[in-house]
Amino acid sequence: MKTMDIPVQLAAMEKMTATQLREKHLELFGEESRSGNRQWLYRRCAWRLQAHAGGDLSDRARDRARELARDVDMRVRPPRQQPAAATRPAVVRPAPMRDLDARLPMPGTRIKREYKGEVYEVEVLDGGFAFDGQVYRSLSAIAHAITGAHWNGFLFFGLADPRKE
Repeated sequence: MKTMDIPVQLAAMEKMTATQLREKHLELFGEESRSGNRQWLYRRCAWRLQAHAGGDLSDRARDRARELARDVDMRVRPPRQQPAAATRPAVVRPAPMRDLDARLPMPGTRIKREYKGEVYEVEVLDGGFAFDGQVYRSLSAIAHAITGAHWNGFLFFGLADPRKE
């Protein structure tokens, strides 16, 4: 790639849609982007094009980066892929519940919640909650497993009045 091609490629990338920039990101980095932000994708791809054309980092900068990366996990968030059902442990032993909340039904009760067209069922146990072949310590952990977001478990399963929470 010639250095003179860079301005032409940058001008072409300015006219690309976010989807086209995601494809360009895949081409340049060899992995899909988790972001769909057009401006971020443009800047990241532009940096990569310029780094390839300009020779990337100096040896001194590369050595310093390696030194800093030795003790740091480079990935801040793990990928959003769910582990296969076969690799999940069948049962996780929960810590015993100290104080039973008055909002909780008796052990053995099944709690159902419809979320995005699917019905999820949780069984209340003496020391936690059974869901999807696993035992969880809290309803909030199950709500997080279902939605991928942090929820108050009592609110998610309709066991609490949102106005009082």
